[in-house]
Amino acid sequence: MNTGNVPKFSEAMRFSLVSMPVIQRMLSRMKQYSPMLAILLASTLIVHAAPENTPKPNVVLILADDLGWQDVGCYDIDAPTPMETPNIDRLAKKGVLFRQGYSPAPTCAPTRCAIMSGRHPAALQKTHVVGGNPPTPYSRLQHPIMDPWYSGRMELKEVTIAEALKESGYVSGHVGKWHMAIDHNAFPQPEDQGFDFTKHHLGESAAMKPHRLTGFATSDKNDPYQLDKDGFPKDQTTLDAIDFMQESKDKPFFLYYAAWLVHTPIHSRSRELLEKYCRKLGVEFPTDPEGWPLEGQKNPYYCAMVEMFDHYVGQLITYLEQTDDLRNPGHKLIDNTYVILTSDNGGMETHPGEVITDNYPLDKGKINAKEGGVRVPFLISGPGIPAGRESDVMVNGLDFYPTILSWTGTAKPKEQPLDGCDLSTLLSKAPEDATLVKEMDGSRRDTMVWHFPHGVAQQSTLRKDGWKVIVNHFPGRPLELYQLYEDGPAGSKRVDIEEAKNLAQKMPKKAQELKAELYSRLAAMKASFPYLNPRYKGNLPRKESACIPQEHGRDGTQVWARFKENGAKVTEAQLAYTLNGGTPAEEWYVVPARIDGERVTAELPEGTTHYVFNLIDEHNFLVSYPEMADMLTAGKRKRTGTYSPDAIVAKKQ
Repeated sequence: MNTGNVPKFSEAMRFSLVSMPVIQRMLSRMKQYSPMLAILLASTLIVHAAPENTPKPNVVLILADDLGWQDVGCYDIDAPTPMETPNIDRLAKKGVLFRQGYSPAPTCAPTRCAIMSGRHPAALQKTHVVGGNPPTPYSRLQHPIMDPWYSGRMELKEVTIAEALKESGYVSGHVGKWHMAIDHNAFPQPEDQGFDFTKHHLGESAAMKPHRLTGFATSDKNDPYQLDKDGFPKDQTTLDAIDFMQESKDKPFFLYYAAWLVHTPIHSRSRELLEKYCRKLGVEFPTDPEGWPLEGQKNPYYCAMVEMFDHYVGQLITYLEQTDDLRNPGHKLIDNTYVILTSDNGGMETHPGEVITDNYPLDKGKINAKEGGVRVPFLISGPGIPAGRESDVMVNGLDFYPTILSWTGTAKPKEQPLDGCDLSTLLSKAPEDATLVKEMDGSRRDTMVWHFPHGVAQQSTLRKDGWKVIVNHFPGRPLELYQLYEDGPAGSKRVDIEEAKNLAQKMPKKAQELKAELYSRLAAMKASFPYLNPRYKGNLPRKESACIPQEHGRDGTQVWARFKENGAKVTEAQLAYTLNGGTPAEEWYVVPARIDGERVTAELPEGTTHYVFNLIDEHNFLVSYPEMADMLTAGKRKRTGTYSPDAIVAKKQ
């Protein structure tokens, strides 16, 4: 066979993503030289050819609020949940269900900030909701410990997912809850951090008036919560999400659907759905709207809420399945859309007077760093991700940012360090293989950290493969060590996910090794830790040795305070200040102050309206000067500002 005059095709051309029309034209030319060679080349090209270039994928991130690990049907492991979640269960079958998926924090705001920025809450100094307060105890006499200062917001310098994707031509939309500032409406808002579209409607979650056994939705077209054909109330948040996708479907889009469900208020606008769960749970239809006493997953209001959330998830997925992809003719949007579904923290088990749900077999729930507070539903589906798979690999909401960058071909912002791992290879190749989750240095990710120095929990925790250590900052509470699994995060054999058997005394070396690693990682993130309260009325060793403030003054932009040591050396000093003292949204910041003997000095930041000195001694007792109100008292001062009435007024010289 003479091939001397055959045109040459490079390897690059041979393996390029050529379309079938291009292949046909090439073969037509080849037949002029050699029919046999044309047949051989056809087989080679068809094997290596791919469909025409697929446009950039869409990404839909669905973040539930307070949805527990055992509130969803596809996550049942010991006893079936009474809640019906057919749409979420169907979504799980489309992709990968992670049994060991975690939120970055056990409460709302830090998880949201961590997901949007890709930064660990401890590194952001955003470890709890609200924030922006000077360190004070919840009750001056009743609580021996006080939270550290933590930020009231995610700083503008953080490059969000939306801002990163803008560089790749994406349009980004947010609907529902934001809560990444000192309150829901405070600066910054989504439009300040890269989102092109934002709607904050409460939707179905708005409180029922005058109480939850009144004002059920009807089929009346004038009813703002008009029941749909399936008997579910209209949810404006979901409609806003669909509007965004409809408006943006001719471009690659990122939708952040931040549901208000299933957070309090616990109610059901569908009377029929509430009646259904009363029958299913074997309880009488409630006549008193207050509280719910039955333990476990026995709250019919909450069960109805979970099914409503599931219904709205179904509406989003149905839209994607039924809508033509204008950028990819012949396909629906779902064909080129990655869908992530998770929760901001574990289920909220109780609030005053009411049992909401139960995260059993996991211990505790929201506002606690034990498994029930941070292990969450975690589903991912999309192009190239195998369907119907389950994985025991440890994953975290921090992983969304780098994974989305990989899916969309977006460069990592140079100024934005990322604390999670790219899951794209794991998802496309072998979702059960933990070795595919890599740290920045290329090693397997085998460790996760949570830092929650707040409230009555006061915990920092580290999970390393199947082991978990819990450091309790609250005085008198022991170090805890648990073996959750026998074989680590992949192919794990369950041992004690209930965290019922504390092995710290039995295995002190293991406990101390993990504790040391935990503190090392927190130090690298410059994490803040709680302080001891010298005003606590109970027994607290060495509280009497805390320093005694003497006087304060100001020299131009320099402010100073004198103190007298009382047995314990003052080792750290801070200046806490606010730029908007006396307003309802009063927000405080903390900067280091210099110690010179028994005097501290600091440069007063421009624009300061009020300030206070914090003096911390070698035993970790904090004395504020002037003495600040406790959180309980400050919380009642909405009109005059929270802490400014006790602080030093910054007068111009």
